[in-house]
Amino acid sequence: MTNHPHALDALAAADAAELEEILLEVCSSPHWAAAVAAAGPWSDREALLAANAAAMASLTTEDLRDAMAGHARIGTPVAGDATSEREQAGIRGVDRAVLDELREANAAYEAKFGHVFLICATGRTAVGMLAALRERLPSDAAAEAETVREELRKINDIRLDRLLDTF
Repeated sequence: MTNHPHALDALAAADAAELEEILLEVCSSPHWAAAVAAAGPWSDREALLAANAAAMASLTTEDLRDAMAGHARIGTPVAGDATSEREQAGIRGVDRAVLDELREANAAYEAKFGHVFLICATGRTAVGMLAALRERLPSDAAAEAETVREELRKINDIRLDRLLDTF
């Protein structure tokens, strides 16, 4: 992967409020954005991704809910939201029956855990996401929270890479 020195310099040059606003586009947790911003400037891509991992590890249950609030339900990307549509590209053209199963499984998951099913959907098919949802449904709340934390870290890594590519 490219080190993106120009992008890292541009992020370092942003004032604190602007940087946090940029980071909130990556992850909707204010705590995460503040923690990643505080770790800057980053010497390279790996340092930025390490800041993401450290920030994710520090999130409370409420912070995780803030982070999940920025994600669409699997199977229903937000129309007109390029990020949501790109990340859930695996549901395009899928059979209606699979979408119905996803909707039902999402409802069961949300009833149990009180939040949307979160998975790094990039590169996954609808059937694969449905299988993962069903696999995780029996988990207890503590185990699922850690799985969600790891999925969010992966999503943020992808989004940070994309952010670096935009500069």
